[in-house]
Amino acid sequence: MTEQTGPAWYDDGRMHFGLGIEDTFVPQERPGERAVDEYELTDHYELVEADLALAASVGAEFLRWGVPWHRVNPAPGQWDWTWLDRAMAAFGETGIRPVVDLLHYGTPLWLEREFAHPDYPERAAEYAVAVAERYADVATDYTPVNEPMIHALFSGEYSYWPPYLSGRSGLVQISSALARGFVLSQRGIAEVLGEAATFVHVEATMRYAGDTASPEHRENAERLRHQAFLVEDLVTGHVGQAHPLRRMLGENGVSDDLLEWFASNAVQPDVMGVNYYPRHSTELFEAGVHHGGGFADPRPTLDDGTAGLVASLRDYAERYGAPVMLTETCVTDSPEVRIDWLDRSVAALAQARAEGLPLVGYTWWPLFDMYEWTYRHSTAPRADHRLSMGLFDLVENPAGPLLRRRNPVADRFREHALAAASASPSPLAALGGPTSPKD
Repeated sequence: MTEQTGPAWYDDGRMHFGLGIEDTFVPQERPGERAVDEYELTDHYELVEADLALAASVGAEFLRWGVPWHRVNPAPGQWDWTWLDRAMAAFGETGIRPVVDLLHYGTPLWLEREFAHPDYPERAAEYAVAVAERYADVATDYTPVNEPMIHALFSGEYSYWPPYLSGRSGLVQISSALARGFVLSQRGIAEVLGEAATFVHVEATMRYAGDTASPEHRENAERLRHQAFLVEDLVTGHVGQAHPLRRMLGENGVSDDLLEWFASNAVQPDVMGVNYYPRHSTELFEAGVHHGGGFADPRPTLDDGTAGLVASLRDYAERYGAPVMLTETCVTDSPEVRIDWLDRSVAALAQARAEGLPLVGYTWWPLFDMYEWTYRHSTAPRADHRLSMGLFDLVENPAGPLLRRRNPVADRFREHALAAASASPSPLAALGGPTSPKD
């Protein structure tokens, strides 16, 4: 068992700069819907060593990076570590710290009904423990479930991804299943790694603005504000009888016994990760206009810039009593616009840290471009779905795998990362211990 000595890496008083590689996996297919595997679409499977070297070349200290569960666990009880061994060896060689996403939407093809399968929580934990045991010498930082409320919405309410449930009942079913798998996974990893384990919980920012107080929107907006934290509230044991969503949960199958199980087995984040995209993270309610939300009936969004970013991080820090990390951010635009957001967001977070926000990391997402999820419902080539987001552009190459072309965002990111790495550590003002979710 690996043991940790001294302060945790994120607790040294510095701001740590990292990157991510988009790792959405939805391997299930059906008529009109093709599989999405971002590692395959971006040729990361083939170029993993070179990609990690790119991250090192721009000064990244850590990389948020996911394991393709559907590949390493191709059948019940069977494991294929060939590619993952290669990837973890590359992490060891580059010295970049992996912050491992265990679940970034995809389950194995053999797990029927995916998150709705009655054995899902135990299967997820089995997989988590297997990864932690095999790579204890390389990987000790884990995100059990990336953006669990996005999982719950897309798979449980919007019927957009497998298992295609819908409505409040679907949302609650998938949320509670994900939360049980989350708890079992974290507890299993902690048994393997002991004090060396660090858990970075990661959730997507879901903010609501505009005409939220009008009679036609008030109840829905209030529910959505609480719902944004639902899975994290469950896994941290903060859903009791007084929780604002207790009635909704009870009406959709969550018993008192299950809530007691969550309370008795609660797990906490060492770092609370917050994903924030200025153009997408704040939904706008409009007077007299009804939107269901989600891909089928989206609400308009409000670009709330750095104010929304800092407010989101403060909300999570106060709610869960843990240091926070910006675990995803970017804008999809020209290099000049991306650099502007990078500079403004870094400056805003430096100011927030100076004012006492316990912020330990900044993550630009992604290292190189990704392909939009709409690829799944399209017949167009991948090039038609490329999103210009990264430090490196993806360039089609008829002679082989996609090329990675460095753009000016990489240079600016490197400047920020190196400046942070050379800065003198400074203590952060603590916000106190864990708190109960706000009403």
